[in-house]
Amino acid sequence: MPRRASLHPTQAELEVLNVLWRRGPSTVRQVHRALQADRQTILTTTLKILQVMTDKGLTSRSDTRPHVYSPTIAQAKTQAGLVADLVQRAFDGSVRKLLIRAVEDTKLDPDELREIHRAIGQLRKQTRGEQS
Repeated sequence: MPRRASLHPTQAELEVLNVLWRRGPSTVRQVHRALQADRQTILTTTLKILQVMTDKGLTSRSDTRPHVYSPTIAQAKTQAGLVADLVQRAFDGSVRKLLIRAVEDTKLDPDELREIHRAIGQLRKQTRGEQS
């Protein structure tokens, strides 16, 4: 029986998940080729990572040959869990501290800055609507 999906995939598992989120359902060979673009790895390592991820419930595998792997957890949900963990561990539970650090220490291009302003504006509108 598969174990419960981990809220915090390992770095290698995140790399594989990013490939699957970007490409969609993929074979071991397809995932391996995508990973090869960024780092040297061997096919059996990619296979083992996908097998472990399937055992953990992070991916599912088709019954057909070759096996096709799919993520079982949404990218946004995974990112939210990682951010929540980071906020608790590194920023004493303060999202404000995390955001200030990210904005101060990152070179934001104008498009990224506009997107952040837009997200804040939408949140303000939602908050005002809830207070009415």
